[in-house]
Amino acid sequence: MEFVFLGVLLLVPVVYLVLTVGQLQGGSFAVVGAADQAAKVYADATTPQEADARAREAARIALADFGFGPEQAVVDIACSGECLTPGTTVTVVVRLEVPLPLVPAIAGTHPSAATVDATSTQIVERFG
Repeated sequence: MEFVFLGVLLLVPVVYLVLTVGQLQGGSFAVVGAADQAAKVYADATTPQEADARAREAARIALADFGFGPEQAVVDIACSGECLTPGTTVTVVVRLEVPLPLVPAIAGTHPSAATVDATSTQIVERFG
């Protein structure tokens, strides 16, 4: 009986730790992919409005692939000069609040394990 009790008592925290680490790793992969893809599609667009919409959609899709919603992430886009001018750089920063696994949001609170972020920079092609 003691073996079963101690086994469960020790196993539950270890399983929860593994779930939390997996959630953090998934969040890390999600922000790296989202920032990279958003910067690439932004630098390839023809107008700044189209570029912004395409970059945010690319980031949303990359985050959704890992099970994260767009409300959990913040996407910041900055240009080194006038956006989409040949030779300038576009920098995309994606920040994500990684929620604790199996913990529901209660009354507007969002318990998170950590905040992960990634930055990606692309150069707008000089010769189109």
